[in-house]
Amino acid sequence: MTGGPSHASSRPPAVILAGGRSSRMGHPKAEVLLGGRSMLMRVIERLRPQVGETAVNLNSDPALVPATDLEILPDTLPGFLGPLAGVLAALRHAALNSPEASHVLTVPVDTPFFPTNLAARLTTAIHSATEIAVAFSAGEMHPLFALWPVALADDLEAWLQTDEKRRARGFIARHASTSVKFPLIPTAAGPLDPFFNINTPEELHQAEAWLHRIEDCGT
Repeated sequence: MTGGPSHASSRPPAVILAGGRSSRMGHPKAEVLLGGRSMLMRVIERLRPQVGETAVNLNSDPALVPATDLEILPDTLPGFLGPLAGVLAALRHAALNSPEASHVLTVPVDTPFFPTNLAARLTTAIHSATEIAVAFSAGEMHPLFALWPVALADDLEAWLQTDEKRRARGFIARHASTSVKFPLIPTAAGPLDPFFNINTPEELHQAEAWLHRIEDCGT
């Protein structure tokens, strides 16, 4: 992406989205073990070298998830309004704690293979303080892997309270955005989408297999 200097910090603040009910997994995804380690810890370790201040959006009892030194952010709106409520919590937190930041990065806790250059590439794509940068792979949008303008917090809050579907794609469509395409991860068993996410026990089993393949390839 070219066009001008980035308006986002090279190491933006970030929030891990772990505020969902995890109904298909049966217990909080943050504590689900992948390769003997919690998904939350795997995501933290993959994310932290890329960003500045990091926090976790969580609505369950913090005692139920692995110990972390990160700040826990519950949704700012009641009613489990979906992942965009976690994005709103991230924007509010960034406004208070990282006032110099124009954007905040979000990543879901259930996607442990996301790119190690995610923040850098999304940041480079930003050319306006009100532009959203969104990750794509294999022709698909991954709307929760995005840099969100802090300035959109009030609009997002109003939209969450009035839109029936509250879909991330719907909110992104209302605003200026740029797409950033990421390649698949090569493995001996074929390419892996870095945004492969884990919603069910069956997908957790698949992720275990992918993890071994990635480790075998040294990726």
